[in-house]
Amino acid sequence: MASGGVARGRLAEERKSWRRSHPHGFVAKPTTLPDGSVNLMVWNCIVPGKEGTDWEGGYFPLTLTFNENYPTSPPVCKFPAGFFHVNVYNTGAVCLSILGGGWKPSITVRQILIGIQDLFDNPNPASAAQGLCNDLLVTNLPEYKNRVRQQAKRYPMRV
Repeated sequence: MASGGVARGRLAEERKSWRRSHPHGFVAKPTTLPDGSVNLMVWNCIVPGKEGTDWEGGYFPLTLTFNENYPTSPPVCKFPAGFFHVNVYNTGAVCLSILGGGWKPSITVRQILIGIQDLFDNPNPASAAQGLCNDLLVTNLPEYKNRVRQQAKRYPMRV
């Protein structure tokens, strides 16, 4: 296949699989180019907060940007800049093992999104990307939880 053919082929299959069956509340769809065609290399996603957690009620926007080496290399996953989470940089970039050294070509979009949802309520202070956020998690858990709940309110479900 031509350069990028493997990446686009894999992403087309993942899109078909996602459309047939995906976790409730999640959204993952390729963007549309100005000419109306589908851009499989950039996906707009929504990751819902789990019920029973401080993230509940939030539907958090995430962009997955794939390169021509996918699935050999992981996509770049970004929340909006300033997203409040221990393992999300101020730029919005997500710090998660399966998106770095733990990446395997067998990991799917579905697994990435579920992994990110799991990270919401199970942050990894050993791999902190935001100092203030991490400090609150470690020294002032009630304020940390309050900020998480406030953020969830800023990202309600879109109808």
